[in-house]
Amino acid sequence: MVRTIVGANWGDEGKGKITDMLAAESDIVVRFQGGANAGHTIINDYGRFALHLLPSGVCSPNVVNVIGPGVALDIEAFLREMGEVVAQGVPQPKILVSERVQVLMPYHVALDCYEEERLGKNSFGSTKSGIAPFYGDKYQKIGLQLCQLYYPEVLREKLAHALDIKNALMTHLYHKEPIDLDALIEKMTGLAERIRPYVADTDAYLMQAIREGKNILLEGQLGTLRDPDHGIYPMVTSSSPLAGYAPVGAGVPVWSIKEIIAVTKAYSSCVGAGPFTTELFGDEAEELRKRGGDRGEYGAKTGRPRRVGWFDCVATRYGCEMQGATQVALTNMDVLGYLDEIPVCVAYECDGERIERFPVTPKLEKCTPVYVTLPGWKCDTRGIKEFDRMPENARRYVEFLEKQIGCPIKMVSNGPRREEMMYR
Repeated sequence: MVRTIVGANWGDEGKGKITDMLAAESDIVVRFQGGANAGHTIINDYGRFALHLLPSGVCSPNVVNVIGPGVALDIEAFLREMGEVVAQGVPQPKILVSERVQVLMPYHVALDCYEEERLGKNSFGSTKSGIAPFYGDKYQKIGLQLCQLYYPEVLREKLAHALDIKNALMTHLYHKEPIDLDALIEKMTGLAERIRPYVADTDAYLMQAIREGKNILLEGQLGTLRDPDHGIYPMVTSSSPLAGYAPVGAGVPVWSIKEIIAVTKAYSSCVGAGPFTTELFGDEAEELRKRGGDRGEYGAKTGRPRRVGWFDCVATRYGCEMQGATQVALTNMDVLGYLDEIPVCVAYECDGERIERFPVTPKLEKCTPVYVTLPGWKCDTRGIKEFDRMPENARRYVEFLEKQIGCPIKMVSNGPRREEMMYR
C-alpha cells in the first residue's frame, strides 16, 4: 500500500513526527519534492533531529529511504545531514537517490541570496536555499540531472551553457564576480563521486516494490498554502507540495496511492511571508510561540520565530480539499492546555461580506477572521495516550474542528515524541 503525508496549511504542521511514527510500519519512505529549504523535526530514542533533505524514515533501521526525482538535491547538504545523523548514533541509513533527480548548484544559492537582497522589503521571504532559481532552471531545461554528472562531456557542455546565462546575471544585475567553469566542474565532479554509492534507478525500484505489495510512505514538504498554483501566490514555494504531485515527484503510479494523511496543528503557525489571517502579535503571540512544540515555534531550517495564530478552519478545510485528504492528523494538542478560552476562525469577513471559502491572495489580504470561542480545558494533557481519557473540552475541541474541516481527524498528537499519538 502507498500512503502520502502532506501539510494542510503553510508548512510547519508537524509532518516529520507523523512520518517518523508511520515509518516504523513502512518498508520504504520517499521524499517527493522540495529541497533543503525547510525542515522536519523528529524526536525519538536516538535524539532530536531537524531533517531537511533526508526522508523522515532514516531513524528506522529497516526502512529504505528514497530521494525521488522531484526533489531539489543539494549534494553537500545531503552528505552533511547523513554525517550528522550517523554521528548521533543512528545506524547507517539505507538510502537510494534517484539518478534522475536534479542537482541544486552553488550558483542557485548565490542567485537566491542576491535576488532577495535586491528586492529588499519586497522580497518573498525565501530561505535563501536556492530553490526558486533551481526550479526555474529545471523548467527552462538548463538544469542538471544527477546522472549527467557522470558524463564529463555532457557536464561541461551543460554547465558552459548555464554559465553564459548565470554570469550575465552575476556581473550585470548583481555586480558580483563571474563563476569559473573549470572550478565548478571540479567541485561537482568531486561531489558526484561522494554521492555515487547512493545513486540508483529508483523508478524501477519503486515499481517492483509496488508489485511486491510493500508499504510505501510518500513524504511532502511544506503545505497546501505554499503550492504555486493553489497557494498564497506569489509567497509560495517552487514545487508542488500537493499529494497530486506525489506520484510524479516520487515515481509511482497515481493508482497506487490509497491513503492521503493531511497534517495540521491544533493552532496555526507559519514561517515566511504572505497573508496569515488569524495571526497573533505581542505578548499573546509570544506566549503561544514559547509553549509550542518541543522547543517553541521556531523554524527547523532558519531558526526564525514562526508566526502563530488561532486555528483557521477556512484555510484548513481548503487545504484538506486540495490535498484530497482521506484523514487528518492533528498535532500539538498539548500546547493549548494553558488557555481559559480558545478562539477558532470559522469564516472570514471582507468588505462586509462573510466568506467561508478560501479566497485568492489579493482578496485574502483584506480578510479579517470571524471567531467562535470554545472553552479551554486548563490542564496539562501530556502523558495521556488514549483520546477517550482526554478532558471533555479537549475532546469537544477536536470534534468541532473535525466538523468544520469536513475530514475525519483520526490521529491526535499529545506531545512531540512518536509514542505520544492518540488514535480515534
